[in-house]
Amino acid sequence: MLEQVAATHHRLALIWADGGYTGSLIEHCLAAFALVLAIVKRSDNMKGFVVLPKRWIIERLFAHLMRSRRLARDFERRIASAEAMIYWSMAALMTRRLARPHRGRG
Repeated sequence: MLEQVAATHHRLALIWADGGYTGSLIEHCLAAFALVLAIVKRSDNMKGFVVLPKRWIIERLFAHLMRSRRLARDFERRIASAEAMIYWSMAALMTRRLARPHRGRG
């Protein structure tokens, strides 16, 4: 997947990843694709729920996607239809944001 992303998005330079992706993947990303893989780790001395830097962005995206009932479960049999549902869900989100009245404008 990293190869496809690097080939499609030439300006991409940094990728954030979970603590489970440590190891040789960091060096492989840098050597093979010239991508910096930054690992977002949770500190060992933290207890309970703690918002990790940059991690909330992905969690918020997943929450937006799960608002679409069809994406809440694995109903799709083909990857293309699942991808189309993600585009549809994100288009609905962007449309709602664009239609929202802005304060201070007008």
